[in-house]
Amino acid sequence: MKTYLNHLGVICALGDGVAAVREQLFAGTSPGMRSTEQYSPCHPRTLGLVDAELPALDHHPMQLRSRNNALLLHALEQIRPAVEALKAKTPAHRIAVILGTSTTGMAESEEAHQFQCQEGRFPERFHYAQQELGSPARFLSAELGVTGPAYVISTACTSSAKALASAARLLQAGLADAVLAGGVDTLCRFTVAGFAALESIDDAPCNPFSANRRGINIGEGAALFIVSRESGPVCLAGWGESSDGHHISAPDPSANGAKLAIGKALQRARLAAADIGYINLHGTATQQNDAMESRAVAELLPGVPASSTKPLTGHTLGAAGAIEAGLCWLTLTDQAGRLPPHHWDGVPDPALPALPFVAPGSTSSTVRAVISNSFAFGGNNIALVLTR
Repeated sequence: MKTYLNHLGVICALGDGVAAVREQLFAGTSPGMRSTEQYSPCHPRTLGLVDAELPALDHHPMQLRSRNNALLLHALEQIRPAVEALKAKTPAHRIAVILGTSTTGMAESEEAHQFQCQEGRFPERFHYAQQELGSPARFLSAELGVTGPAYVISTACTSSAKALASAARLLQAGLADAVLAGGVDTLCRFTVAGFAALESIDDAPCNPFSANRRGINIGEGAALFIVSRESGPVCLAGWGESSDGHHISAPDPSANGAKLAIGKALQRARLAAADIGYINLHGTATQQNDAMESRAVAELLPGVPASSTKPLTGHTLGAAGAIEAGLCWLTLTDQAGRLPPHHWDGVPDPALPALPFVAPGSTSSTVRAVISNSFAFGGNNIALVLTR
């Protein structure tokens, strides 16, 4: 049984909606990537920001009101006609919701606790449930009035890639006829300070796979697909997951876990490395991730054009897997055959295997299958194979 990714809604630092994101992606420009002190007072950092005006959530109870859910609703509105058409022909209990996130309402909690320190009480517009990880799935189910399985996966940077794989499994198991699947994450001080404490942040634009790389730029965004058995422009042909458990935050330098995930994804898709025309690298620009990933890719997918799109989106954490699947979706459906460019200073790290990074303006008329890698804390790994 084939599983299709249909009707993409997306918003991130690249832009708002499929048309804007497509244009900026292949041009290699990102209006939302800029230096700001908004989430790190007195310390400017490069972040991937969303500037769109987000919808109000006053029609929902307080525990479901957060900027995270507003961003998710904004992505939903881009595909609302298709979702309403789906609801008209599908029973509510046969439509599932599976999302990935890591921050949920953390920003609201930060503001509420600052208010409490100053005023001795929490603000009226705060509810502790705003920061519960399950909030986005409950919110989307309530917004649409669907009653199928609804849950959130929070495995750091693999969260929403896992949500897409989980959606496919629900369909294959016959537990749903369609799934709204993707991811959402919003910026907050907690994550910016946390990654800074790990010495994993580059205040300047990130520089994946360069000898001069110094860490990530954090970003925010949302991507939402209708996942179904109904034939569409892009097929989720395979996925592979592994957990190497090497370290709480560092990847296994041998890359065995990453290679296992990539190998399983190719096997499930019934494709060989030679069938893959483009790789969306996890490419965080941290020392250890780039070293590990380059080894895995050089061994299993030699010669395949590759790029990290994180210099254009920031690392959107729990939303990264779905947003980058969305960028692969745009690549497979691009009429001009354009490939997402790799942005870096062009200084290779002699300690890493050389990869064929996509140069700006590159095209290919033969790309019919792509792979997207996501790697997370705790050695949590996933690779997705998408086909035209």
